[in-house]
Amino acid sequence: MNYVGWAVVALLAYTLVAPLMKVATQSIPSEVAAFVSNLVLVAVALVIALRGNHHITDYVTHPKSPYMYAAGACLAVGILAYYRALSMGPISIVTPVFGLFLVTSSVLGVVLLDEPFTARKLVGVGFAILAVYFTTVE
Repeated sequence: MNYVGWAVVALLAYTLVAPLMKVATQSIPSEVAAFVSNLVLVAVALVIALRGNHHITDYVTHPKSPYMYAAGACLAVGILAYYRALSMGPISIVTPVFGLFLVTSSVLGVVLLDEPFTARKLVGVGFAILAVYFTTVE
């Protein structure tokens, strides 16, 4: 499967995260829900990495590992904040605001990683921002 196929799998799976977490955090503290759901993530990732015959310890001190650790820290802050927001507010507002990470990540890819930026991408970013505005403002 190519990267677009994997992106679609991610989309379909991640679509269920907010509704499931919203229901869970109605009676489970968001920190507990984050811990347990991410423990599942860690367990599955470990099994896949080991089945792929990856020697995890080889990468702990890899020259690029500081980026991996920083991404983990950002992921922790982002997921904990997202789950907290879901426990407090409506999915229809929290998820679009959270989803703007797609825009901000894309912009960082252009600015920091020299990825191409086109007029069509600019229009797409504008529409994404408008979509979040229209779905969150009451």
